Amino acid sequence: MNPSPEGHGQEPSRRDFIYIAAGGAAAIGGAFLLWPFIDQMNPAADTLAVSTTEVNLADVAEGEQLTVMYQGKPTFVRHRTAEEVAAARETGPNQIPDGDSRNLNLVEGSDATDQHRSAMAAGVRDGVEVDATLRERFIIMLANCTHLGCVPVGQSGDYHGWYCPCHGSHYDTAGRIRRGPAPENLHIPPYTFLSGTTIRIG
Repeated sequence: MNPSPEGHGQEPSRRDFIYIAAGGAAAIGGAFLLWPFIDQMNPAADTLAVSTTEVNLADVAEGEQLTVMYQGKPTFVRHRTAEEVAAARETGPNQIPDGDSRNLNLVEGSDATDQHRSAMAAGVRDGVEVDATLRERFIIMLANCTHLGCVPVGQSGDYHGWYCPCHGSHYDTAGRIRRGPAPENLHIPPYTFLSGTTIRIG
């Protein structure tokens, strides 16, 4: 009976074991080498520290705007005038380029009425008693143009809301895109009322 060719049907040799062990060590070493690069993509400690932001709405006078930081992003807290609210309510969601509220406090796909964009959307849901006039007057939005992320200028533009001078996007007093290259309304972050005048964003 002839012996089988060398290497066939035999247990792994010492050389095979060395190859396997070396490959495993190289894989583990590669993972250790890559970990610092992967880990640096996690949010910075200072960003995590501001994952929520509290704002006292009583500090924002009618007709004024406060810019606060939320998760490292500028966020507008605007106390609109009665005229600004009325102007926003004259325009329905079917008259604007983006009919979506872009409001994380509502179910996805809610239409972009002024009521769905203002603090009316959060005030009822929280179970906190909030003055109805205050809820309709305030609007809280991420302060980044939805075109390329620039920060629009308040109380300006063709619709007296926000205007992005970088590329000419015009937003109305409800933060809805009306003209220009921006594809979406200014986004509204999640927030809740902690009291009749204090909100927590995030």
